[in-house]
Amino acid sequence: MMSPFVVAMEQAGCRLTGPRRVVADLVAARAGHFTAADIVADARRRHPGIGRATVFRALDLFASLNLVERIDLPDGDHAYVTCDRSHHHHAICTGCGRSFDLADMGLGQVLHDAGERLGFRITSHRLELFGVCAACQAAARS
Repeated sequence: MMSPFVVAMEQAGCRLTGPRRVVADLVAARAGHFTAADIVADARRRHPGIGRATVFRALDLFASLNLVERIDLPDGDHAYVTCDRSHHHHAICTGCGRSFDLADMGLGQVLHDAGERLGFRITSHRLELFGVCAACQAAARS
């Protein structure tokens, strides 16, 4: 079974180089948010020939294909999360780093109403929620 990254790259007509496949596999294996530095470290450990520039170019490609999304963390750093290719938002646990995809949940109407009131045509938006997931809350109670 092919990874969604490989399928998306093939559909987009991208070259499927060995290093891109390795980076795709490393990213797909991530459960929570990750930084480019995390992927570089993984690549150096497992595939020493893959360089930093390759990782950054692959992440840019994956972002352009909506396979990963760059998120801005509360401390000012940024990270990436793997995600569904349709438009959605994220809730990120500050305890374990897991990312949860959120559907519209009425935000579309809120944005429409805000645009109407402001006389503003909204062309895009992004919402990131940060907090503590149920598992981390339960662990803290124990």
